[in-house]
Amino acid sequence: MATTEAAPPPTYDGSNRAPSEPSNSMAGLVSGIINDAQTLLRQQADMLKSEVREDFKRSKRAAEFGALGIVFGTVGALGLITALAYLLHEQFHFPMWASWGIVGGLFFAVGGALGWISYGLLERFNPLPDKTLNALKENISWQTK
Repeated sequence: MATTEAAPPPTYDGSNRAPSEPSNSMAGLVSGIINDAQTLLRQQADMLKSEVREDFKRSKRAAEFGALGIVFGTVGALGLITALAYLLHEQFHFPMWASWGIVGGLFFAVGGALGWISYGLLERFNPLPDKTLNALKENISWQTK
């Protein structure tokens, strides 16, 4: 007759290992929690860095094209402003100072309107990395439960 030995009762994780001392398993759990928290914080920091880099690259590219657009637009606008002032002087027989005053006032009004629109757009812009901050808030809320 073969004798069978009783298998040790399964532990909390389902394995058939013999349970370790309570202080060692508690220390292991705390150590695991701390390691997981550190890993999570490192991942959050990496995600934040990545998102900031991506936003910076996009902003840099937009600024480069914007600067070129401003230079070319300024040169073109100066030519058109001069032509418009001379057109008013020649076609409508305004004095030269009045032609320049009308053109200057017109551009001042358009510039003010564009500045107002720009201000409104910048007020709605949020430069913070929203995805990372939301994920960080969620993780903190889970850790504090």
